[in-house]
Amino acid sequence: MLPFTIQFQDGVPVSDQLVQAARKAILTEQLAAGDIFPSVRALSQELKISPTTAHKVVSQLQDAGFLVSRPGIGMVVTAPKTPPRDERVEHLKPLCEDLLREAAELNLTLNDTLEAVRRTAKETKLP
Repeated sequence: MLPFTIQFQDGVPVSDQLVQAARKAILTEQLAAGDIFPSVRALSQELKISPTTAHKVVSQLQDAGFLVSRPGIGMVVTAPKTPPRDERVEHLKPLCEDLLREAAELNLTLNDTLEAVRRTAKETKLP
């Protein structure tokens, strides 16, 4: 069983979606430093994806500093530094796209949408 959740979306490369899901799990500490990350084989079998795609995901996470190889153990989650603001904001892009698409379907303007976000932030006591 994977230590994080993912719901695949059409039109977005599977590897990109997996990297994003794993990064989010690590940044939100759903996966903590020292946790063992699933092997390429486990990822490919569990998600029914090719081993090549699974290897690409693990490599990208390792290159970005989210995973480190430990001999005899496998890939282990590292405690990454907080990514730059721009990178954290970029992580919200798919959610923003979904929100804007939904707002358009409801014939809401950008101002209406921003007001809904502000109201929700206030209700949930976000800064």
